[in-house]
Amino acid sequence: MRKLKQGNIYSNISAIKNKEVFQVILKNKKLKIERIISKGQVTERGKWLKERRGEWVMLLKGAGKLRFLKDNRLIKLRAGDYIFIPANTAHRVEWTSLREKTVWLAVYIR
Repeated sequence: MRKLKQGNIYSNISAIKNKEVFQVILKNKKLKIERIISKGQVTERGKWLKERRGEWVMLLKGAGKLRFLKDNRLIKLRAGDYIFIPANTAHRVEWTSLREKTVWLAVYIR
């Protein structure tokens, strides 16, 4: 029998200084789930993120804005909002809250 893995998405939210915190919760050949914690961090100016996998993202706490290269679309996310980003879609984190930690749940799907 495989080991059970249990936790709480809100526990042990790391202290953030200058970098986002990426924590893998589960990973196998077809799926990767990670918690991302931000506080004011954004994607480096001029850089666009493009994942080889589809990416389903839910904002659990805080607030953030994502920008998409294709149509320069800006989407604001608040707690409870989610979005599916198809594989190879150029996007960037344009803004995250400075007032509180922003907690993202990202699910990467092959």
